Amino acid sequence: MAIARKRQISLVDTKYYHCISRCVRRAFLCGEDRFTGQSYEHRRGWVEDKLLELAKVFCIDVCAYAVMSNHTHLVLYVDDNRANRLNDKAIVIRWHKLCKGTLLTQKYVRGEKLSRVELIFFNQTVKQYRERLASISWFMRLLNEDIARRANKEDNCTGRFWEGRFTSQALLDEAALSACMAYVDLNPIRAKIANTTEESDHTSVQNRLTCAAEGKQPKQLLRFAGMPRQIMPKGLPFELKSYLELVELTGRIIREDKRGHIDNMTLPLLERLNISPENWLKLTTQFTRVFHGAVGRPNSQASYCENLKRKRRSNISNCEKLLA
Repeated sequence: MAIARKRQISLVDTKYYHCISRCVRRAFLCGEDRFTGQSYEHRRGWVEDKLLELAKVFCIDVCAYAVMSNHTHLVLYVDDNRANRLNDKAIVIRWHKLCKGTLLTQKYVRGEKLSRVELIFFNQTVKQYRERLASISWFMRLLNEDIARRANKEDNCTGRFWEGRFTSQALLDEAALSACMAYVDLNPIRAKIANTTEESDHTSVQNRLTCAAEGKQPKQLLRFAGMPRQIMPKGLPFELKSYLELVELTGRIIREDKRGHIDNMTLPLLERLNISPENWLKLTTQFTRVFHGAVGRPNSQASYCENLKRKRRSNISNCEKLLA
């Protein structure tokens, strides 16, 4: 039985989540229709552009993404602290970039004075908008609805475009986060639609590599902040160079269909994460097959289940084997 979304997300335990949406159409999200020969490859650009556009408005950062032929993978970071820091006007302005808002919020933005009664309703609306701007459900809803409408219009049809609601996995620690990000970034190589990470179109790793060539990090994606430390700036708890090297060498092994160890130059990151090279390869090729719920070491799982009042710990045996 599917688990309610509110029982999957616990920001006390983690702000990182892996989300997957699948398409139901015969022609796929972006594939080629075998019957008509028409290509829908341009839709991958739709998804990537909309994703990065929403990230500018929501208090949600994109860590990794891959837009595939019939599904999308996202790794998201929920910055609820930023949502709480924004003043009411900033919240309303952001929401109006997504939706029309209400008559009261439009009146407020125009600078018109609100009555005492109007102010009560306005404050309730702002509170709701603040929660939505830090909601993965709203982020995915606006992303998927936009793509579905555009695809239906292009196909001149109606009906479902996505296979139900998106699925989400909580990534409870650094080991789960790094393995999931690499799994997402390497999706095109595993699917044999790209030979290198540089050729992996519509992925976060290609985006990061393009900017890294100029000594920069992409503004649209959550930055790599380096090794975890006591005073830690916002960002991914890895070094960009180490992560890119690890993904590149893992992709090379996957592409050549070899079994073996990761090159020694990447071992420091795997050692810090306490993941063996053999387990790393399994994680980055079979992540969604091995794990079907929250992912993290046993102690992280215990805290997560306790906070969500869940008795059953999913994936516990695989987490013990692969992330111990």
